[in-house]
Amino acid sequence: MLVDGDEIVFDSPAVLEWLERRYPEPPLYPREPARRAEVQVFVDWFNQLWKRPPNMIAAELEEPQPDARRIEKLGSRMRAALDVFENLLQGRDYLYGEFGVADVIAFPFLKYAVFGLPPGDDELFHRVLVEHMPLDHGYPRLRRWSERVDAHPRS
Repeated sequence: MLVDGDEIVFDSPAVLEWLERRYPEPPLYPREPARRAEVQVFVDWFNQLWKRPPNMIAAELEEPQPDARRIEKLGSRMRAALDVFENLLQGRDYLYGEFGVADVIAFPFLKYAVFGLPPGDDELFHRVLVEHMPLDHGYPRLRRWSERVDAHPRS
């Protein structure tokens, strides 16, 4: 959530669009319409589809009797998506070539697969991300991408 005076902006993509309008340099979104549309499709996929399984797993784990088969099915959807990220990084330093909104949207979630839980982090959702996205089968591009994105300054 972003608060600027009387203006309140909810949801990460809306916050990033607000930042892009307010601070257009350096750009988070590509300037070319076709490239911008491609990145927007990724942002929508990530927010509407990819983020659902880890949230659903966390909710299931909070049930009195979690359904292990449902958790495994959702976890396998998360693991399958790792191949999408790895393939997007073929021949690229960032998900869509230049550092941008796709990297900003994905990194807060994918970093757990690479770096694990920070000391003292007991957040269930973060544990779900670590446990259901093991990188023991490789993913060298995803690992290098995470290190590059992690090196960017934060506010």
